[in-house]
Amino acid sequence: MPIIEHAEVAVESSQAWVEDPESGRRIGAWVTSVGEDLVVAVGGGQKPHVGCVVLAQPSPSKTKAGGWTVSCSVLTIPPHKEEPIARGVATRVAEAFGRVTVVTAGVHDDNLDAEGIAIYLRLGKELAEAIVTHLSILEK
Repeated sequence: MPIIEHAEVAVESSQAWVEDPESGRRIGAWVTSVGEDLVVAVGGGQKPHVGCVVLAQPSPSKTKAGGWTVSCSVLTIPPHKEEPIARGVATRVAEAFGRVTVVTAGVHDDNLDAEGIAIYLRLGKELAEAIVTHLSILEK
């Protein structure tokens, strides 16, 4: 007897990239709908990987009419430091669409200094906005 007797799967996937023109650093995201939920894989640098996973759960806001409050659960693989990027993307996307959002993030740069870290953090914010803009167009 099969474990799954019947399954319907519809997966739509999108990609988004942002780049810092001066340093050449860039990060990208692969976004997939899983039913009503979203899964986003963020990677960058020379060796993209899974360094952190954030699950963002939206609930109706009690203070913002029509808005969402988001709580996050975080799993980080030590010694990775991608939580700010993963949490930022997950929170922004879940707030924008009111959908459960899972984000994995892994950015590895062999020559990373404080300035490089700041660039990747900024790119993470820009990537979150690019994802929201792209998905907003698709949902119309």
